[in-house]
Amino acid sequence: MWWAFLLVQNSGIGTEPAVFDVNCGPLTSPILFSSMKRVLITGANRGLGLELTRQYLERGNTVFATSRQPQAAADLQALAASHPGKLHLIALDITSEASIGTARRAVRAVTAGLDVLINNAGIFPGAGPEDPANQRLGEFTSDNALTVFQVNAVGPLLVTQAFLDLLKAGDKPRIVSLSSGQGSLTWKASGEPYHYSASKAALNMYMRALAAEVGHQGVISVVVDPGWLRTGMGGSAATLSPSDSARGIIRLTDQLHAEENGSFLTWQGQPVPW
Repeated sequence: MWWAFLLVQNSGIGTEPAVFDVNCGPLTSPILFSSMKRVLITGANRGLGLELTRQYLERGNTVFATSRQPQAAADLQALAASHPGKLHLIALDITSEASIGTARRAVRAVTAGLDVLINNAGIFPGAGPEDPANQRLGEFTSDNALTVFQVNAVGPLLVTQAFLDLLKAGDKPRIVSLSSGQGSLTWKASGEPYHYSASKAALNMYMRALAAEVGHQGVISVVVDPGWLRTGMGGSAATLSPSDSARGIIRLTDQLHAEENGSFLTWQGQPVPW
């Protein structure tokens, strides 16, 4: 049996996606739901993004899983091998407009529409080698601030803009942007992490504004606090597993109604104060 994945190198606007077929073992039987979805997930190579990818695949959906270097994402490669034809791995750097454009063309080469976009990619101070850690008073730099804002706020907006036409062509399209309780002005009761908190508040405003503009076109856009997760970003002391959060986010996404467009919600569907 054969499976295929899309591996798109970030080489500029003019680059066409290359498709590779790889021989692999037998397909594991998916859990089929009555309505299959086409789902795009950013930052899918680890943590919550990887778990969302896994659970959407288990439900029989087609998933476009993006990361900066999918060829180096061993867990995604393994999922692709066990879900032939259902998982498409796409190179995407959400801070690069050229990369976003190339990724958009890669998805369009496979499907004319998307039903779900999950803006999951993000950075947290010190969680990774490229995540700025200097977010304490007295250590701020403009470069660190702009890096965090580019990834956590501007990147998701540009990704959403690029894929909006495919979402409008989808079935009951939903945009779910993963925010944080740290981005709530009402809940904010500490100093650190300054840039992370401010970037998530900016993401909330971007997606609230987007919801006001696209809601009448049948697109539902919400921001969701996924909870404090036991991931590389959240740390081992966190109280919530990625599998539980992903399950809740998928359930929430499936059950969204038009009146919830523009909402800020927890992974369990409870309102979060702005």
